[in-house]
Amino acid sequence: MAGSELTNIKSPRVKAVRRLTKRAFRDRDRSFLAEGPQAVREALALDGVVMELFATADAELRHAEIITAATLAGVPLFRASGEVMTELAQTVTPQGLLAVCRFVHVPLDSAVTADARLVAVLAHVRDPGNAGTVLRTADAAGADAVVFTDASVDPYNGKCVRASAGSLFHLPVTTGVPVAQVVQKLKDTGLRVLAADGAGKQTLDDVDLSGPTAWIFGNEAWGLPEEILRLADEVVRVPIYGRAESLNLATAAAVCLYASARSQRTGPGAG
Repeated sequence: MAGSELTNIKSPRVKAVRRLTKRAFRDRDRSFLAEGPQAVREALALDGVVMELFATADAELRHAEIITAATLAGVPLFRASGEVMTELAQTVTPQGLLAVCRFVHVPLDSAVTADARLVAVLAHVRDPGNAGTVLRTADAAGADAVVFTDASVDPYNGKCVRASAGSLFHLPVTTGVPVAQVVQKLKDTGLRVLAADGAGKQTLDDVDLSGPTAWIFGNEAWGLPEEILRLADEVVRVPIYGRAESLNLATAAAVCLYASARSQRTGPGAG
């Protein structure tokens, strides 16, 4: 169990943790915050990722199994008052658990390997909630990796981490690589590169998705620029059967990734 309770929101330890809400400090320290029992549980499942754990007295009781796992892993545990947890957390109603974690992303060559069959690429995606949701969806669809290109949001942004619901710790994630370099690597590895865009001449109904595939998803407001569309093997749109103008990024990504996942498991013509 933790020792004496942290009660001063201006203490050096609290300030050191709080600054990780800013990207510059995350990049400098190569660490980030994972908030809530789900994220903390999944982070603890990876050896050596959690550096410190902060918990309120109530959370220690409600999530005893997480506290036990942290203790067994030798993770320093600090009890925090409600006021301190509110200062550290980035949610309106904190759940009483917050971990300081080491960066978990890997190089592109480690993420996209010869046996990869489904990869999601986020190009110019700026909304952290959308990015985290795509990451979670890719995990659920059985993707082999997710790539955040150099013009996309930081995957360690607090909102992105929360939206991923622990999936950040489940599959290889690469960050900060230029789109052209990513596409070349995907093609060299034998993946067919599809750009998801409303301007696509082909729809999901028209393409065979049974082979190894990488999907590129673009910006929430303006989609993918022409230079990225030209890099793809094909530009594919999600068909709209009703009267909606379009789908939002996270929904379109879910449709595309699951279409590939299903087709890869059942063969051509089943997507």
